[in-house]
Amino acid sequence: MIPKLGVNIDHVATLREARGGVKYPDPVAAAAIAEMAGADQITVHLREDRRHINDRDVRILRETIQSEMNLEMANVAEMVRIAIQTKPDQVCMVPERREEVTTEGGLDVNLHQAAVKKTVDALKDAEIKVSLFIDPDLDQVKASHAVGADSIEIHTGRYCETEFEVMREKELKAIADAAAAAMKLGLEVHAGHGLHYHNLAPLLCMEEIVEYNIGHSIVSRAVLVGLDRAIREIKELTVRGP
Repeated sequence: MIPKLGVNIDHVATLREARGGVKYPDPVAAAAIAEMAGADQITVHLREDRRHINDRDVRILRETIQSEMNLEMANVAEMVRIAIQTKPDQVCMVPERREEVTTEGGLDVNLHQAAVKKTVDALKDAEIKVSLFIDPDLDQVKASHAVGADSIEIHTGRYCETEFEVMREKELKAIADAAAAAMKLGLEVHAGHGLHYHNLAPLLCMEEIVEYNIGHSIVSRAVLVGLDRAIREIKELTVRGP
């Protein structure tokens, strides 16, 4: 099965906000181009500090996206309210610290089971699918199943960032083990964070992973070759496989 490609357009909004007050580049326009280029899903992270994607973006994207909308958010009351009002196709709950540049690790579902379950239940009551962004850790996989999530998104950051082959192989094994365990429990398996054109292939060997969410590398390449081509190139990788 060909995995779905979710294109994260947060950093289109990052470029917009770099010159505060301008209206371009518009992530809504980027989402339309992404879909025409083959994106199966549009992913946005509405952060509490609104550093890139803002409430207007989320509202208009919900009205205009023709594929699927994946809303990443922290487990806080404001975001739960916005998600229930907006009704994206999927919510991915992520940890969030204001001082971080980007999400630095997975959600500790095991430690916060009661709070996570409360939000999972509320979102599913609103008929929104729920994914949990977790490290490739078997205890976190089990906890994600216990709280009723529909899927997990495996945080691939450690695999992508290590410079040492032995550590890369160790992280790949952890991802493979987590993916296999999740599939056995009936969880759909997604992956994301730090993935780019040169490190995606080993993950494509893992048939359990049915969705990839990729943003920074696509937007970075788009600066040089255009968004349409940048997305088509990585889409071709997912279609071609390992």
